[in-house]
Amino acid sequence: MTNIRFISWNVNGIRAIHRKGFLDWFNEEKADIVCLQETKAQADQLPKKLVNIPDYTSYFNSAERKGYSGVATYTSYEPKDVYSGMGIEKFDIEGRLQRLDFDDFTLLNIYYPNGGMGEERLKYKLDFYDAFLDYVNDLRDKGHNLVICGDLNTAHKEIDLARPKANEDVSGFLAVEREWVSKFLDNGYIDTFRMFHENEKDQYTWWSYRTRARERNVGWRLDYFFVNEEFKDNVKASYIKSNVMGSDHCPIALEIEI
Repeated sequence: MTNIRFISWNVNGIRAIHRKGFLDWFNEEKADIVCLQETKAQADQLPKKLVNIPDYTSYFNSAERKGYSGVATYTSYEPKDVYSGMGIEKFDIEGRLQRLDFDDFTLLNIYYPNGGMGEERLKYKLDFYDAFLDYVNDLRDKGHNLVICGDLNTAHKEIDLARPKANEDVSGFLAVEREWVSKFLDNGYIDTFRMFHENEKDQYTWWSYRTRARERNVGWRLDYFFVNEEFKDNVKASYIKSNVMGSDHCPIALEIEI
């Protein structure tokens, strides 16, 4: 059996996190696969030592608009195939999805849209969610076992944020967004964190930079690892690394056995 440890982290700018000691953290962490979201950079804008980390291969999917969105994956296992996007132009130009196919599973690294910039962006987010569900269901129908990670930009239940009542009308906790997450899970996907921490409160992955929210742990759980139900017995641990600084999000981790 092989144990594989994943990290997923919205770094809120890979160049910014690099200046805060990202490579030191990366080399100490020694995860097998590291997925980053909101990289805000093209690969050719980055120093070589950030692209070419020894013992890892890196893959970048950047937005057409510079300094915006983007995902990156560093892997110590060689994938069979790597794809960028879902094949839908209006989503793919924002560099929000990477797919890496391995022998025993397919990894999806996703930076889901934020719906907080008005009705148009909320619709874009919900359209992305629906297209994504069709995309992963199709992969599953073809026999892929899925490891899905990233910044979902929605807290699913009241337990997933510090102040649910105050945020009922805020994107990220709107009823329509939460209903989609429930629909996604009902389609046969597992929120791996809740496999091990079913009723655990005060577990968050994002804190607003304003009002010293992190110091007071007034946060939201916006970052997730999901797997399809058929693969859940391969999951051995799923947890939040809330002590890691450098972004307004913290990393999350998943351990599987194959």
